[in-house]
Amino acid sequence: MTMLLEIRGLNTYYGESHILRDVDLTVKKGEMVCLIGRNGVGKTTLLKTVIGLLKPRGGELVLNGEGLERHPPHRRARAGVGYVPQGREIIPQLTVEENLMLGMEALPGGLARHSRIDPFVYELFPVLSDFLPRKGGDLSGGQQQQLAIARALLGQPQLLLLDEPTEGIQPNIVQDIETAVRRIITEKGIGVLLVEQHLHFVRQADRYYAMQRGGIVASGSTSELSQSVVDQFLSV
Repeated sequence: MTMLLEIRGLNTYYGESHILRDVDLTVKKGEMVCLIGRNGVGKTTLLKTVIGLLKPRGGELVLNGEGLERHPPHRRARAGVGYVPQGREIIPQLTVEENLMLGMEALPGGLARHSRIDPFVYELFPVLSDFLPRKGGDLSGGQQQQLAIARALLGQPQLLLLDEPTEGIQPNIVQDIETAVRRIITEKGIGVLLVEQHLHFVRQADRYYAMQRGGIVASGSTSELSQSVVDQFLSV
């Protein structure tokens, strides 16, 4: 598989608090990589640094061989980085259709040039096509998560960042989201960097990185994910 994302020696601060410490991480095209660790170790900070919401003080972020460090968030989105934040952040007063349309702002020319919703997102999440005129805020948590993922996909990302997509979601929709992410990878060739605590979903990934105190302390194939690593980095 071709290398998609390369993170080398990344250091990010909140004020004077050193959060990310010399992080090295890679994601290949068509690969799912899972980032695990207890709350507060820097997982979300890493995703926000990749998307450009936080500026690192050192290190490299490379997408398809191009450095991203100087690019603002909108240019990173147009370079192919999609982001589904923890908490989903759909716009509650907009309809499902309007929320979906916003995803296409990441495409060259934005909504001025793009107005057709790719039917693939309805294949992944059929409920969305039934709820197009409904306000986003009227959806259940699981439906909002499906909407948030679909919205990110409409920007045609090469790399999709997912921050705890199953948090607080009912089990049947967790399964739907797992299946959808696998289809995104196998059918679209998108690379996925996933922050997740749900063990079954973690095991769907190809590789994992474990974080502790802002650094990567373990990594490997999820097929070799040991119970000791699960106990140390996933158990509450």
